[in-house]
Amino acid sequence: MAKQLLGKEVTASLNERIKAQVALLQEKGINPTLGIIRVGENPSDLSYERGATKRCETLGVACEKIVLPENVSQEELLKVIDEVNHNDRIHGVLLFRPLPRHLDQSVIENALDPAKDVDCMTDGSMSGVFTGKKIGFPPCTPQACMEILDHYGIDCTGKKAVVIGRSLVVGKPAAMMLIKKNATVTVCHTRTVDMPSVTREADIIIVAAGRAGVVGAEYVRPGQVVIDVGINMNEEGKLCGDVDFAAVEPIVDAITPVPGGVGSVTTSVLVEHVVEAAQRQAQ
Repeated sequence: MAKQLLGKEVTASLNERIKAQVALLQEKGINPTLGIIRVGENPSDLSYERGATKRCETLGVACEKIVLPENVSQEELLKVIDEVNHNDRIHGVLLFRPLPRHLDQSVIENALDPAKDVDCMTDGSMSGVFTGKKIGFPPCTPQACMEILDHYGIDCTGKKAVVIGRSLVVGKPAAMMLIKKNATVTVCHTRTVDMPSVTREADIIIVAAGRAGVVGAEYVRPGQVVIDVGINMNEEGKLCGDVDFAAVEPIVDAITPVPGGVGSVTTSVLVEHVVEAAQRQAQ
C-alpha cells in the first residue's frame, strides 16, 4: 500500500509559514492584498473565488474584488488592469480565465505588471520560470507539486522524473521546476510512443494529462512517487484524477489522492505569492 501524500498536511505547514510572513509585514504597516478581477459569473470562477477569499481571510491577507460584466469592452478591462498596476495597496492580482471570446486574452494577460502576476499569467512570469530569474511568479499548481515533494522529503537530485502533459499551465513549468531541483526530466504528451515504457523508468511522475484515469497499472512500478494534478468528474459524478488510483496505489511507494492532494495546496500557494509580492515591493 502506497503512502498517501495528503495535501492538508502540506497546507497546514505552508499556512503557518504564511502567517509568520504576514505578521512581519503588518509590523511594518504593510497589509498584503490580493486583487481579484472577474469578468462575468462563471460558476467555476465563483467557486475558486470563494476558496481564495476564504483562504486569504484565514491567513490575514486582504482581498479586493473587481467584478465586470461579461460584455465588458477590451478598453475598459485594460483600463482596470492599468489602475491595478498603479495601485500600491494591491500586491498580487488574480484574473480569471478564459475570458469571453470578444476579448483578446493574450493582450489582456500581458497588460498586467509581472510583479503582481501571482499565477503566471504574463509572458514575463513564464520567462522567470524558464530562466530561473525572479520575474513574476510560477503557476500555482506546479508550485503546489513542488511544495508536496519538499514537505514529504522527496529529494529530486539525480532522480529520473517524467511529466505527462506539455501545457504552459502545468506541464512545461513543472518540468522546469524539477530541473531546478536537479532531476533529469522527460516530458510525455499525446504524441509520445509507448508512454508506459517511458513512465516505468521514472522515479517521480507528475501527471497533468487532462483525462480521467488515463494512467493505469501498466504505467508504473514499485518504488515510484506519483503526483496527480488532474481534476475530473467520473461517470458517477465524483471527483477523480488523471491517475487510476485504485490500480496504481497498490504498486507505487507514494501517491497524491484526488481530491485531497495537489488541489488543496494550490490556494495557499497563491496566497503565499501575494505575500511574497508584498515583501518584494517593501524591499
